[in-house]
Amino acid sequence: MRDSTAPKYNRPPNFPAVRIEGASASREERFPLPSLNLLGQSLLAGLFTGGLYALLGLGLSLTWGLLRLINLANFALAFLGAYLTYQLATAAGMDPFLTLVLIVPAFFLVGVGLELGFLRFKINELRSLIVTFGLTLVLESLIQYVWTADFRRLQSSYTNVSLRIGTLFVGLTGMLSFVAAAVLALGTWAWLRWSYLGKAARAAAEDPPMAGAFGVNRQRLALLLSGLSAAYAGVAGLFVALNHTLAPSQIYAWIGVVFAAVIIGRLGNALGLLAASIFIAASEALTMAVTSPGWAPLVSFTLLIFILLLRPRL
Repeated sequence: MRDSTAPKYNRPPNFPAVRIEGASASREERFPLPSLNLLGQSLLAGLFTGGLYALLGLGLSLTWGLLRLINLANFALAFLGAYLTYQLATAAGMDPFLTLVLIVPAFFLVGVGLELGFLRFKINELRSLIVTFGLTLVLESLIQYVWTADFRRLQSSYTNVSLRIGTLFVGLTGMLSFVAAAVLALGTWAWLRWSYLGKAARAAAEDPPMAGAFGVNRQRLALLLSGLSAAYAGVAGLFVALNHTLAPSQIYAWIGVVFAAVIIGRLGNALGLLAASIFIAASEALTMAVTSPGWAPLVSFTLLIFILLLRPRL
């Protein structure tokens, strides 16, 4: 029984009443709305990351779409190019962009050599997936043997440079990677569309016997396309080294999302690859900004499944 003589607590007149909204407050704490500045910065990051996806996928799109070879070794070549850029820039003191003068021609020859091996042993589309995965493991082991498994970061005069546009900051290396991807994608698309070699490559991919009847040398075209694919991997390696910390095991972190971009953009379509890469990267960046980083990897594969359901033909 409550004692009626117990003193009653009265709120002081100047003490404000507190209103507690449990459900709405907890929802705001769990799902805070990002600011417009954060959304804009996330879209910029997605744009630049999309450029890097496109650089990594450009060679794969060419070989898969025009040669029917799934060359996973392109990813290992890109990381080998990144480590070579790191080594030449730190040990020899070369400007990172000048390393392309050495790396791109060397990688072109490597790509030609790989294609000669594929032609010699008659590697088809399915076997190429297995063979190039093995080559990827070999190159990863080579990188780990030479540079060890330690994390390495290329420090250059471009690394910490950023431009300010209003309230947004634009990193120089990210912007350059997007510009390089746009230039290479547009140039590759124009070359395939209007040049004689590009038309011959598309004809050989569409109907090899008919193209051969009109004098198209498919073997020489295959050597050229494979060399270009490896050279693109060398260019991608430069921007991987400029934008990311290097570790041999990170090769496999890029394969899934770049695969999705190549398929969504359609095989052999450079501009489609660029658009798909930007869309996937921007979606991932917005997902990380609005929810949490753990949800970002689901974006590319959800988009891939959705696109394949609507358009099963690659």
